[in-house]
Amino acid sequence: MNDFTPVTLKRRYARSDSRVLSMMVFIDALGWEVLKDRKFMEAELPYRRKLKSVFGFSSACVPSILTGRSPRDHGHWSYFYYSPKTSPFKALNLLRALPKSLSDRGRVRHWLSRLLAKAYGFTGYFQIYNMPLKFAGLFDYCEKHDIFKPGGMNHGDNIFDVLKENAVPYHVSDWHNSEEDNLKACRDEIEQGEIRFAFLYMASMDGLLHQVGKESSKVDEKITWYEGEMKQILDVAQEHYDEVRVHICSDHGMATVNETIDLMKTIESLPLEYGKDYVAVYDSTMARFWFHNDTARSVICKALDEEGLGRILSDDELTELGCDFDNQKFGETIFLVDPGVIIVPSHMGLKPITGMHGYHPDHPDSDAALLSNVAPIGNVDAITDLFDLMKVESGIRTTQ
Repeated sequence: MNDFTPVTLKRRYARSDSRVLSMMVFIDALGWEVLKDRKFMEAELPYRRKLKSVFGFSSACVPSILTGRSPRDHGHWSYFYYSPKTSPFKALNLLRALPKSLSDRGRVRHWLSRLLAKAYGFTGYFQIYNMPLKFAGLFDYCEKHDIFKPGGMNHGDNIFDVLKENAVPYHVSDWHNSEEDNLKACRDEIEQGEIRFAFLYMASMDGLLHQVGKESSKVDEKITWYEGEMKQILDVAQEHYDEVRVHICSDHGMATVNETIDLMKTIESLPLEYGKDYVAVYDSTMARFWFHNDTARSVICKALDEEGLGRILSDDELTELGCDFDNQKFGETIFLVDPGVIIVPSHMGLKPITGMHGYHPDHPDSDAALLSNVAPIGNVDAITDLFDLMKVESGIRTTQ
C-alpha cells in the first residue's frame, strides 16, 4: 500500500476552480538502463527514479501498470497457455500441410493473425507469432480483450474502469495507431480543455531496441524525437490548463543479446513425443512445459538442469514474483534463460535479435523508469505503484 500524504493532497486540491491536467505518458521499453547515460528532458522532468518491473513480457507488465496487481491477480502473463478444451485455434490444423517456406513467413503470419482476431472477436493485442499451426489447437490465448478499455482485464478493474466509475473525463490512446496519430489525438483532446487525465501510449521504442539494442545511436535519435514531441504537447497543455502534471513511465528495459540457445532442438532430441508426452511453449527468454506422464517430467527437467544458460524457477520463487497461477495455467515447469541469452528458434521468432527483455526482474536491464515534473505522491518504487499514482493524479484518491 502506498503511503499517501493527506496534507499534500489537500493543498493540491484547495482551488476548486483550478484547471488541472495530469498526463501519464507510457513509452514502451524506455528502461532505467536505457536512459541513465542519455540526456532527456532533465529541465522539464527533474524527478527521476527507477522502478522494479514484474516477471514477464509486456503482456504481463502493462496489465500490472494498469491494475496495480501482480500477474497472478490480474490473470495476464504470457500470451499462449495449454488448454485444448477451450482453444479457439483448432481450425489451424487444416493449414498444417502448408510448406514452412510459406507458413513461417512474417507477412503470412501477420495476415493470419488479423483474420483470426476478426473471426473470434479479439479486441486485445493478438499475434499467432511462430506457434506451429499443427499444435495451435492445444492452446488458448490470454489477451482476448482490449486492456486499455473498461472491462478489459481477465480479473479485476483497470485504471479505465476506475476513471469511468468516478466520472473522470479522460483520454487514452488507441494502441492500434501510430505514435504520430496518438500524439495528434492527445493534443486535440487537450485543446478542447475538457479532460482531467490523459494516458498517452507510445510503443515504437520497444521495436527499435529489439532491432538495434540500447547502445545504438538510433536510440539517441528516437529519444531526441520524443523530447521534441513532448515539449510541443506540454506547450499546448500549458495554454489550456492552469497546472499540467506529467509523468513519463515505462514497463521494462532492454538487455543486449550476446548468446542464443536452441532449446527446442535439445528437447525434441529426447525420446519423447510433443503432444503425447508433453507440451511446451518456447517464448524468447523462457520455456514453459506441461507434462502428460512422470517420465516426460523427469527426462525434460534433467535436460533443463544440464543447460548451462538458464535455470528452472522454483515454486517458491514464482510465488515471490507473483506468477504462481491456479492449476499452473501458464506452465508446470518454467525455465528462464540468463540475461542476454535468447531461445532461437522460439515460438516468438525464428531469428536472433539484438535486444530482448523478459528476464528476471532483479536484473538491472529489467528496471523501468519514471520521470516527472512534480514529485510523485506516495511511495512509487515499482510499476505496480503506478496504478495508485494515476488514481491520485486523476483526482480520485485524496485520502488514505
